Amino acid sequence: MDTLLQPFEFEFFRNGVVVATFAGALCGLVGVYVVLKGMSYIGHGLSHAIFGGFAASSLLGVNFLLGAGAWGVASALMINGVTRRRVIGADAAIGVITTASFALGLALFAVFGRAGRSFDAALFGSILGVSRSDVWAVIAVTAAVALVVFLFYRPLLFTTFDPEVAEASGVPTARIDALLMVVLAASILATMQVLGVTLIAATLVIPATVARMLTDSFSRMLLLATGIGAFTGFVGMNLSYHLDVQSGPTIVLVGAALFGVVFAITGRRGLHRTAGMQEHGAPAVKDLRTTAG
Repeated sequence: MDTLLQPFEFEFFRNGVVVATFAGALCGLVGVYVVLKGMSYIGHGLSHAIFGGFAASSLLGVNFLLGAGAWGVASALMINGVTRRRVIGADAAIGVITTASFALGLALFAVFGRAGRSFDAALFGSILGVSRSDVWAVIAVTAAVALVVFLFYRPLLFTTFDPEVAEASGVPTARIDALLMVVLAASILATMQVLGVTLIAATLVIPATVARMLTDSFSRMLLLATGIGAFTGFVGMNLSYHLDVQSGPTIVLVGAALFGVVFAITGRRGLHRTAGMQEHGAPAVKDLRTTAG
């Protein structure tokens, strides 16, 4: 027991555990919408887009949160705008916009050199270097996102399952989609220093996917994914210390191991629940249409 509690004597580790836990919960919560909307690639793409903002803000001497945040939100809104026009698919829009932004970041570093924050930390995360202000920032973003999900629960639900019917029923789907993109960009920005650009997509997808195999209820899926994300963050952070492995990869591997266990246990039942999720959402959209009529 003393060995397990030993790292908690250090403030940097306590800060890291808190950040990893809240970052996991945040990614799990937002990841539900990403997974159910079939846009799992967007977490990977937006994290790369924000890296372009990281490069630009570092070289211009602009505050990282402001520079990379503005860049990420702009990229998210561009993806949303291109996707809604239905000229090209969401995956193609994500690929074009985000990879171009990532390439621009690499080009800026190549031309002007690496300045400011660590290049490797942006790519792979540096959770042990977080300060107390960073801890509070992640907690604040998590609380803000949870509040948005609570206040816009029904519109987000309807837009996620059947956007066309929701729009016909009076739901402002364009604004809801834009809100979701902004929330996603803020979540990625808050967790980038924990996991880095390369691993954020996994923490968005894995907890939500595991939760989806365990329930066919949307509300329970939100709670389960949040809890699973927090669990993988906490356990992964502790294991990374004792195994002397980077925290980001360890957190993702804990989530992957949990996915494997749940997949093996649930088997076909998990697949049935996954299919039943769409059936769970359909009556809610129907209720909205009836109310609007």
